[in-house]
Amino acid sequence: MAIVLTVSSLLLLMDQLSKYYIEKWLSPGESVPIIKNLFQLTLIHNSGGAFGLFRRSGSFLFIIVSVLVLTLILLFWKKFLLGEGLGGKLSLSLIIGGASGNLVDRLRFGHVIDFLDFSLRGHHWPAFNFSDMGISIGVIILCYKMLKKTS
Repeated sequence: MAIVLTVSSLLLLMDQLSKYYIEKWLSPGESVPIIKNLFQLTLIHNSGGAFGLFRRSGSFLFIIVSVLVLTLILLFWKKFLLGEGLGGKLSLSLIIGGASGNLVDRLRFGHVIDFLDFSLRGHHWPAFNFSDMGISIGVIILCYKMLKKTS
């Protein structure tokens, strides 16, 4: 369990520090190009869900849903993947660290701070943060482990 605590804590720290510095550096809606026509840092206060979905829902609802989803993931992991080696522990770590980072934002500010902003040839991906990346990668690993276990 030490690896889960270490990885999730490091992700939470990286996420919160990056958001702290982005907030100090940029104003909401302000962008700074990093790689022309591909990647920019854009400060977004996201009151919706992952990747800006469901913006009209209240922050309280997202806090409740976040806690419920995290609880379900922990129960699922305990039932199906406990002791499944490094991959199982890594998936849990990334999901917990990511969910914690976004939950801290919601509790402190009433919104999540997003800033990693990609676009390519007129196609724009909604801004996200390191917590979102952790959750996404953790879920991919979790799905892979589940598929591998059932085959």
